[in-house]
Amino acid sequence: MKNTGVATFLGRLRRDVRGNTLAMMGAFLIPLAAFTGSAVDVGRMYLVKIRLQQACDAGVLAGRRFMVESTSTTLDSNAITQARAFFASNFPSGIMGTPAYTNTTNPYPFIPTKTPENQVAGTATTQVPMTIMTMFGAPTQPLTVTCEATFDIADTDIMFVLDTTGSMACLPTEAAPCGQPVSTYQRPGGLGTGYFTVEKANSRLSGLRSAVVSFYDTMAANIDARTTVRYGFVPYSSTVNVGFELTGWLVGQAQYQSREIVGEAVVSSSGPTTFQEGNGPCMRRAGRDPEEGFNTDGLATETTVTWDRSQCTMTQKTVKPKWRYKPVTYNVSQYIGKGNVVDDPSKITGATSRWQGCIEERRTTAGATSFDTSSLPPDLDPDLRPSNDDTRWRPMWPDVTYYRKDKPEEDFTGTSTTPYSDFLPVTRVGFYYNNNENRYELRYPTNAGEAYTNITPWAATGWDLNVQGGYYACGKPVHRLAPLSRQQVADYVNATDFRAQGGTYHDVGMIWGTRLISPTGLFATDTAAHPGRKPPNRYIVFMTDGEMSPSRNSYTMYGIEDYDQRIGGGSTNLKELHNERFTTVCSAAKERGITVFVVSFGQVLNNELIACASQGQAYYARDNAALTAAFQTIAKQVALLRISK
Repeated sequence: MKNTGVATFLGRLRRDVRGNTLAMMGAFLIPLAAFTGSAVDVGRMYLVKIRLQQACDAGVLAGRRFMVESTSTTLDSNAITQARAFFASNFPSGIMGTPAYTNTTNPYPFIPTKTPENQVAGTATTQVPMTIMTMFGAPTQPLTVTCEATFDIADTDIMFVLDTTGSMACLPTEAAPCGQPVSTYQRPGGLGTGYFTVEKANSRLSGLRSAVVSFYDTMAANIDARTTVRYGFVPYSSTVNVGFELTGWLVGQAQYQSREIVGEAVVSSSGPTTFQEGNGPCMRRAGRDPEEGFNTDGLATETTVTWDRSQCTMTQKTVKPKWRYKPVTYNVSQYIGKGNVVDDPSKITGATSRWQGCIEERRTTAGATSFDTSSLPPDLDPDLRPSNDDTRWRPMWPDVTYYRKDKPEEDFTGTSTTPYSDFLPVTRVGFYYNNNENRYELRYPTNAGEAYTNITPWAATGWDLNVQGGYYACGKPVHRLAPLSRQQVADYVNATDFRAQGGTYHDVGMIWGTRLISPTGLFATDTAAHPGRKPPNRYIVFMTDGEMSPSRNSYTMYGIEDYDQRIGGGSTNLKELHNERFTTVCSAAKERGITVFVVSFGQVLNNELIACASQGQAYYARDNAALTAAFQTIAKQVALLRISK
């Protein structure tokens, strides 16, 4: 007979699944622990390997930095010491349970070596002890990484764009103008007389000279000896002196705000005077002296006669030219020759003229409030090669350039025997100091010949008057990129023609700084890579002591704005238009891989200067010492070695 009670119990037990989870967890615990332990220990190994690789890379980079060049196949001891020090800083002894390597029983885990290519390679090894996986008998795992440093010493090109306007003659702590007189010097190379604002002791310009030389010294002390450094200079004010570098890129004829003779005016007359003589002698009295033109006093004498039976009647008059002041086109093909002396075609007094190298810009877009850097007008394009007169430059010719009261044109004969503007009378046009605008302005008489009494009494004539007021300035010639010694750099900034004069046009300086260093521009050969080397790192160091300050009456790189209207086109917001041009060409420079440093000297950084600089590279210097410090800081950044793995 069956035991039905036991059978029933066993059946119930077979069907009852309560508590199975605990049993299953117990069964899976061992493989789960192994899986978790593997993930944890593999993660640790991954982290250790990353840290080991970073330390290896740092070690070989340091070893290459300090390696002594030699023909030896082994790495010098100092390089090994430095390499191990950098490795240890990045992978401390015993990190994450790895074996300590500061004892004699365990060798140093990083071995740097010298490669046949004179680089530094390295091998780093360590042991990673297991944690959870030790319960499953997993042994300590070895890790090995390799690394190699290629020490790419980048060559460096540095273009200084330096404000040399009249305010640089003042102290850093005072506003301009600071009442300094104007004096003269003889330009190097026999290029005539130059003008400058006399500097105060410890002037801003003296601080700039020291800062530039200090920049050079800081570079020399921090850069690798195998790095080739090229320096260039662009002193700027309302124009730049770059013309003698533009051979073949200048126009053959150009238009200037000038004048031409359109007739004669009578100065005085005499007669009639009678003589008793024959017809022949009487007729010989008639004529003009000189026969053509005027004498050196700007005058001519015209004699007319009549003869009636034995009586000769003579009348004389003294005449001078009647000038029409207007745009006039001149042939400049001889004027642009360096050192050439040519006749001044706007005068009748035997005056001559010589070009000093400053230029007027090529075609502009007047009134533009924004620009597309991919389609710039010729004057802002750093790379456009001249192909016609719109894209060529013209020489500045102040000797043939004149102001006039009426903008379209004006006829004038003057009020004395001196023709108006041969030697410009102060009573005709003068400089008036506008206290509200803190600047000098040209002021004109209401009527021709009328004296304007409220003017600055400059003791000068002709264009000397405009130079003394800073309305025309032609500074030191630019220096194209070239390897320069410390003495050559010092000589440049201490030269007799590195002077303060003129007004502040930031766009003028930046346009030419970018042109001279652009890797795809007119002077690309200057900044090209050296044979067998990578392209250089390129930098512009832009220094100014003031805000943009264009004048409608100055004769600048854009002519006389009141007449030529090449920028404003009649607009009154001339400063804003020039600032837009400035920031646009700064952007064009940065798009060409040029790092732009901006230093504002004695003038708080404004939005335009900050926008011009590369990210984080705008500096303010309140005095000469701070200017030197800023230049030293920039030099140290530039001197940093470029190392790639």
